[in-house]
Amino acid sequence: MAIVVVIAGTWLGYQQLSDSGCTGSVRLTVAAAPEITPAVQRVAQQWTTAGAEVGGTCVAVDVTDELPADIAGAVSREHDVALAGLGTAPETVQVPDVWIPDSSTWLLRLQSEASGFKPTNVASIAQSPVVLAMPEPVAKNFGWPEKKMSWEALLGQFGTENALQVGIVDPTRDASGLSSLLAIGAMAGNGNKQQALLKKTQALTALAENDSSLRDELLAQFPKSGDANDLGNSLQAAPLSEEDVVAYNAQRPAVQLSALYLDPAPVPLDYPYSIMPQVVESEKAAAATALLAQLTGASAKDALAGSGLRAPDGTYGAGFQAPVGAPAASPAVKTSGGSSEGGSAGSGISGGVLSQAVGSWIATTLPGRVLAVFDVSGSMEKPVPTAGNQSRATVTQEAARGGLALFNNKWAVGVWRFSTKLDGSLPYKELVPITPLTNGRQKLQESIDDLDPVPLGDTGLYDTVLAAYKKVQEKWAPGRSNSVILFTDGENQNPDGLNEDQLLAELKKVQDPRRPVRLVLIGIGNEVNENELKTISKAVKGSGVFIAEDPARISDIFLEAIGTRTGAS
Repeated sequence: MAIVVVIAGTWLGYQQLSDSGCTGSVRLTVAAAPEITPAVQRVAQQWTTAGAEVGGTCVAVDVTDELPADIAGAVSREHDVALAGLGTAPETVQVPDVWIPDSSTWLLRLQSEASGFKPTNVASIAQSPVVLAMPEPVAKNFGWPEKKMSWEALLGQFGTENALQVGIVDPTRDASGLSSLLAIGAMAGNGNKQQALLKKTQALTALAENDSSLRDELLAQFPKSGDANDLGNSLQAAPLSEEDVVAYNAQRPAVQLSALYLDPAPVPLDYPYSIMPQVVESEKAAAATALLAQLTGASAKDALAGSGLRAPDGTYGAGFQAPVGAPAASPAVKTSGGSSEGGSAGSGISGGVLSQAVGSWIATTLPGRVLAVFDVSGSMEKPVPTAGNQSRATVTQEAARGGLALFNNKWAVGVWRFSTKLDGSLPYKELVPITPLTNGRQKLQESIDDLDPVPLGDTGLYDTVLAAYKKVQEKWAPGRSNSVILFTDGENQNPDGLNEDQLLAELKKVQDPRRPVRLVLIGIGNEVNENELKTISKAVKGSGVFIAEDPARISDIFLEAIGTRTGAS
C-alpha cells in the first residue's frame, strides 16, 4: 500500500506539472535548520503541487533538515578555511543551492573567514526571539510572569553561593548561544574595566559548566519532575530560542518551561534565505528566487506558526502556541537583498564583533597553548591620544593583563619581549616559558611589568617571529590550539639579522602539517607595516594579521584574533 501511495503521489505530481504547461525540470536543493524545515517543506510542496515553474521549466524542490553547523563546516571545507571551534564537515555533507540557517551570524562568520563566500538574495523568512528558558517553578521564584528578569539580575547570580545552574549551547556551534553571549558581553561591559572583566569571566565560566554541543542535549538537562531535589540539581536556566520553548512544551513534559523575555533583547534568530554562490545557472537561480517569493508570501505565515516560528515582522500566524508572557509581536528583523552584508538581518552586528565574542568564549572555556611576544622597541613609548595619552606600551600591557585574566586554567602561556640586542646579539628575550596557568598565573602577570620600551631600541621582527614559531612547535601539544601571538608597532629594523627572503624560506622549511602552529600578528598604530606582516602571515597556513590602528582597541582586536582561524589578512 505504501508503494502504491508513493507511486500515485508521484504520478499526480507529474500530471499536475504536465497540466501546468511547463516542460523539462530544474531541481533545487534546500538545506534548512531542522526547526524550520517542516514549514519550508509545506510551502514548497504547495508550490510544486500548484505547478511550480520558471520561464516554462518545471521546478522540483528537495528540502532537507541540516544543522547549521554542518553546512557551515561544508562551506568552510570548500573555501579551505575553518570557523573557530567548529572545523570542517565530512565529505558526505554537501553545500546546497539554497541554505536557510537559523541565523545570519553564520553568514557573517563565514564571510569573515572566506572572502569569496558571497551568497545572494539574502532575506529573513522567519524569526524567533532568544529568551531565557527556565522551569516554571524556578521562574515563579523570580516573580514570573508578573515580573521580568533583567540581564543585570541574571549576571548578579553568577559567583554567588546560591547561583542558578545556567547552561548554554556552545556559542561556536549554535546561534542562540552566540546571541546570548553577545548580550552578556554588552551588559557585563558596563562599569569599570576590571569589574566588567570579572563579571564577564564569571558568567562565561558558569555557563561553560553546563554547556552542550547540541540544543537537544541541553534541553535534556532540565528537570523531569517537580520534586525539589530534581529542580535543585537540574538545569535551571538557559538562553534558547522561543521556538525551543514552544517545541519543548508541546511534548507536555512534567515541568513546563517558561520563556523570559529579557531587556534589552538579544539578537533574534532570523532564518536568512541564502542563495549559495555556486548557483549561477539562470534557471536554477530563477527557481531559487521564485521559492523565496513563496516563503515570504502571506500563506507562509501559518506554516511558520505551526513550527513555533514568527514571521520576519515579529507577528505570528494561526496555530502558534505562544509561551505565557510572550509579546504579540517582537521587533521586526531587517532583510537584505545584497551579499556584501551577509544579511542585515543580523541587526547590524559585524563579523568582527562576532569574532570577539567567540574569542572570549574560547579563551574562557577551551584549552590552548600560546606564546605572547611583545614589541618593546623605542617607538612603543609614543602616546595614544584615545587612551589619555598613555604610551602604546602601557595600553598594550593593560590589554595583556585583561587577556591573561580571561584565559582559564586549561591554557598554558609564555611571555617574550623583543627589540634589538636584548639577550646578547638576540633581539628577543624570554620572560616566562610557556607555563600552565594552574601554577604560573601570578608569575605571568608580574612579567607584564617588564614590557616597558627600550629607549632607542629597534625592531628585530624577523628573527623573533622565526624563533617564537620554533619554540611553540618544539613542545607542540595535541588537542590544543598552539599559537604565537605577536604585538608590534613597526617594521623589521635589524640589519644584523634575517632578511625577509630568509625568514620566509625558514618558515616554509620548519612547518609540519602534523604539528600546526598558528601565527597571529597584531599591528599597533598607524605606523606598522601591514604589507610586511601580511607577507609573513601568508607563509604560515591558517595565520592572520590584525591591525589596531587605534591602539586603545587592542583588547578587542586581541579577542577577534582568538575568535577567528584564518585571520583578517
